[in-house]
Amino acid sequence: MGLTSEQITTSLDWIAAREPTIAQALERCGYPEPRIRERGYRTLLRTIVGQQVSVASASSVWRKMEAELGEDIHPAQLLARDFDALRACGLSRQKQGYARSLCELVHAGELDLENLPADDEAAIAELTRIKGIGRWSAEIYLLFAEGRPDIWPAGDLAVMAGMGKILGLEERPDEKATRALAEGWRPHRGALAIFTWHCYDNPAL
Repeated sequence: MGLTSEQITTSLDWIAAREPTIAQALERCGYPEPRIRERGYRTLLRTIVGQQVSVASASSVWRKMEAELGEDIHPAQLLARDFDALRACGLSRQKQGYARSLCELVHAGELDLENLPADDEAAIAELTRIKGIGRWSAEIYLLFAEGRPDIWPAGDLAVMAGMGKILGLEERPDEKATRALAEGWRPHRGALAIFTWHCYDNPAL
């Protein structure tokens, strides 16, 4: 599961005690709600299904997949279906390739989502073995599904924009600058990422 409210509060208080601009933003915007996802294969499959489509479209595809493959959508069941069966669920050829990559790794025991490496970079490397799962998707999974406290998705547009807004920068920092800006706030950057999303379009700031 993701970071709890208590963990988010503790981490943000730690950062705010060291960075006045964070403290000011926290006072104006308040603490963010937790962002929690289920750990495991289904969350990653749902990430693939949801890429580049609306939430409503992704939900429609997911319901069709559950009807076709069963509520658990077991990897073996998906691998046993042909192109047309999965296409009827709404999965494009590209997404079928991504979904099969995930299912093959899990089904063969080559990817153990219950025992990813403790080191964050090593865990990201494991997850990005899946076709269609890039660094950002891996970071979001580790933050929302595993609750890793120091995940910092610096390449996320809202994180970059949120940091610029919180710190009062004239221009939105790029990924490299966003990564550097938060370096001193290890090991609490996961809560900060959640806070940047909270502040991104918050009228209080």
